[in-house]
Amino acid sequence: MIRLRNGTVGVRFTILYAVVFLLSGVGLLGLTFLLSDGSLSSVAPAGNPPAHGSFAVAQQRIRELEDQLAEVHAQQASQLLAGSLVALIVMAVVSLLLGRALARRVLRPLRIITSATRRISADSLDRRLAVIGPADEVKDLADTIDELLERLEVSFAAQRRFVANASHELRTPLTTMRASLDVAVAKPDPAASTVALADRLRTQLDRVDHLLDGFLVLARAQHGALADAAPVDLGDLIGAALCDRYADVETKRLSVTVDVPPGTATQGSPALLARLVENVVDNAVTHNENGGWIGITGSASEEETVLVVETGGRVLDQREVDRLTQPFERLGDERTGSSGLGLSIVAGVAAAHSGRLILLARPEGGLRVTITFPVAKVPAA
Repeated sequence: MIRLRNGTVGVRFTILYAVVFLLSGVGLLGLTFLLSDGSLSSVAPAGNPPAHGSFAVAQQRIRELEDQLAEVHAQQASQLLAGSLVALIVMAVVSLLLGRALARRVLRPLRIITSATRRISADSLDRRLAVIGPADEVKDLADTIDELLERLEVSFAAQRRFVANASHELRTPLTTMRASLDVAVAKPDPAASTVALADRLRTQLDRVDHLLDGFLVLARAQHGALADAAPVDLGDLIGAALCDRYADVETKRLSVTVDVPPGTATQGSPALLARLVENVVDNAVTHNENGGWIGITGSASEEETVLVVETGGRVLDQREVDRLTQPFERLGDERTGSSGLGLSIVAGVAAAHSGRLILLARPEGGLRVTITFPVAKVPAA
């Protein structure tokens, strides 16, 4: 149903039609009552003949008849009033039913358009409403939506082609630069300055490569289809991500606690979900203080799967935390070699899996990252 500021269009149409029908019924009943009252009250005595002999008896009889007619008139008026009230109540109920039926009939094309539009997603932009009917306002609306879908399809197709081509086109010069550095260093007795320059350039190339990889993953999460969707156990992904960052955890002397029960899973792309978990764990390790802690918990209900990653540290400003889901946003003037895409990728991947990311600055200090997904059952190994 199409919602407005107060109530719905269907409810408003129902009330409008019901009021119109009810007022029409009230008018007809009032007119009938007035006509009936006039016809019943039109009876009047023929006159007052002289009260002599038989005329006195006739006059008495006429008065008795007038009294009887007045009593009958009062009874008929009372019955008509009661019948009018009953008819008015019935008319009110009938008016609501007829108003609801007419409102549903009038809004039926809009409901069809709304339902068809909701079924069209980023992966099915080739579908059209194709409403058949007279050239009225409803068909104009449907044709406008079809034109909008066509423009969106062209735009999304161009973005996907860019994502597909950017990887090759942008990685090729990076590979050429790495090869040139390797050739320069592999020469006999390279100069120390050459080796030092090559190391610095490799570091920068690694950062550019990592940034490019983040752009591609974010673009895929926002505009790509989850063709490889399957049940994924988040506990396995967390274990793999912690193993990859084991050296950094040891260097910072971080205390890590993991409480993710078996079967904490969701349905989605294993590659994208692995990147999501890697970014969350990487954010918890990179932006943690020496000797700090990381708490990872998971839970699964009948409706959703929840993954929570908490870290300690200084007290953060919630307004700055809310901006971390945007690309290149960091806390304050923080510069840790991060590309600033980590949590924006997490938000994009979560949204692509019908989930959501919630960032909360803990009152005690540190950050709480909560990610919710639709629940999925993983077959027992």
